[in-house]
This record gives sequence, C-alpha cells and structure tokens, in this order.
Amino acid sequence: MKFRKIVVGLAALACAASVWAQQPIIIKFSHVVAPDTPKGKAAEYFKKLAEERTKGRVKVEVFANSSLYKDKEETEALNLGAVQMLAPLSSKLTSMGMNEFQVFDLPYIFDSLDQAHKVTQGPIGKGMLKKLEAKGMTGLAFWDNAFKEITANVPLRTPADFKGLKMRITPSKVIDAQMRALGANPQVMAFSEVYLGLQTGAVDGQENPTSNIETQKFYEVQKYMTMTDHSFHNYTLIANKKFWDGLPPDIRATLDGAVRDTTTYFNSIAQKDNDDALAKIKANSKMQIVTLTKEEKAGFKKALIKLHTQFEPVIGRDLIQSIYRETNFDPNKL
Repeated sequence: MKFRKIVVGLAALACAASVWAQQPIIIKFSHVVAPDTPKGKAAEYFKKLAEERTKGRVKVEVFANSSLYKDKEETEALNLGAVQMLAPLSSKLTSMGMNEFQVFDLPYIFDSLDQAHKVTQGPIGKGMLKKLEAKGMTGLAFWDNAFKEITANVPLRTPADFKGLKMRITPSKVIDAQMRALGANPQVMAFSEVYLGLQTGAVDGQENPTSNIETQKFYEVQKYMTMTDHSFHNYTLIANKKFWDGLPPDIRATLDGAVRDTTTYFNSIAQKDNDDALAKIKANSKMQIVTLTKEEKAGFKKALIKLHTQFEPVIGRDLIQSIYRETNFDPNKL
C-alpha cells in the first residue's frame, strides 16, 4: 500500500511538473509612448518574433502609453521584477547612477543618424551596455530614434527667443543646462502629462522627435515647431538581469536573436516614421514649421557646444573624446 501511494504521489508530481513546464514565460514590456511610434512598433515586433520563434514558450505583454508605469516609475519596477523589459530614453538611466548615458543628450554631438549608429551599434555602444550589469540590468541594445525638434507658441530662431520660456524637459542635467544656456526655465514633467501641461500653460514648450509630437497631438496646443535637430533621441533596451540570466539557455539565445532583428527593424523605420509624422503635421494641422538657416543653426551650436566641456567631469572626458574620434567631430571648428 505504501509503495502504491509513493507511485501515485510521484505520478502526481510529474503531472504537475509537466503542466508547469507548459506554462509560457511571461515578459512584461512597459513603455510610455504611443503604439504607432517607432518604439511602440518595435515593442510589438519583438513580441511577434519572441512568441513565434519560441513556439509559444514565451509570451510578451506590451503596455504602451504609460498604461502600466510612468517615466519615473519604470526603472524601479524593472529592478523589483514587476516588469522584465523596458526601453527608456537613454539619459533616464542616470537615475540609476549611469551618468555616462547623458552623453546622448549633449547638443549637436551627432550631425546624422549614420554618425549615431557608428557609436551606438559599435564598440562604444557595446561597452556602455555592458556597464549596466553592475546595476542589475542587462543592456540589450540601443534603439536610435531621431533628432529632437522644439515646439512653442512663438517661433524660435535664435537663443534669445527662449528667454523666460518654461520648457518641459526629461530629468536630465544636460538638458536642464541646455535650456538654461538658452535663457529658458526648464521644468521636469512626465511624458504622459506634457499635453495637459502645454494646454494649460504650465509649460510653454517642449522638445521631442516629430513622431512623438505628432502621435501625442502636441500640434493642437502649440503654434510653432522649430527644426533645430539639436539633440539626439534614442532608447536603451534593457531587461532585469536576474530574470534574463535565469532564462533557459535556448530561450535566451532565441530572444537575443529577436532583439538583434528588432533593433535592425527599429533603426530601419525610425527615420521614415519621423519624416512621415512631419508630413502629417504639415498636412493636417495649423502648426507652423520653422526651418533654420545655416547661420541660425550655427548660432544655436555656438551657444550650446560649451556644454560638452562643462559635462566632461560628469559624463567622462574619455567617452566624449572617443565619440569625437568615431565621428570625426571637432568642436573647435564650429
């Protein structure tokens, strides 16, 4: 009788283990932008690849538009294991003590997406991602979105035009200093609150790529968009390290492949999506587009390039200089 009970018990345990093994691994992927932005599309693309390639062993749940967590809450949620993947704006990682990630906020450090790709997709980028492990995160990839433009209810053609304006920013010391250098008053505000902030006058303007400006309908509450291309906008795809390391090796290898292919996808659609967004704004809104002359853009560069030197002690002089070498940039020639 005792032997029979043992056999039955073992059978029950085996059955339970079999059921458990069939349960999919859940990955919660939270982000703060709309589903039809480059990041929103890439999150869904990763979900598709991950689920198809693991044959259902992984299920990715995407939460867009701050529906799960807002900007400030995301990285804390990742560390606690409440979510498994994020793709925050790179400079937001400074809240985790990763000051070098502010390098992407330095004004005019890149003149083109090709230059940016050389850095983020090359040895410099790989080295930066590796450093995230010390903070309990696995750095998976950089997603290079676009350059930022500035909206306001007045045309902004010179640094003097910013004087006294309340400008919404992300929590970045570099962007704070950038706005102060232009004579504006920076105001940190969650992305999900920006539309209302612009509508009520809590802030006078903001900076973002055109895809975010169009999908969030900022053109409804702003009269002008100045094409400054002053700062690079990219995301860092990260995962909870304990979770990622604990995945079965074959699953992790498959997801690594999905990450690589999703990164290629993101970087291939970002420029087109931002160009399309600009075309939609021109066609479907009353927002006026301010295109800077060569001389006007040079005026912005001269006013802001000093921040590169100012932030060397924070970001790291070696990192900034390595980017200069990679992109053949000489700030003394501006």
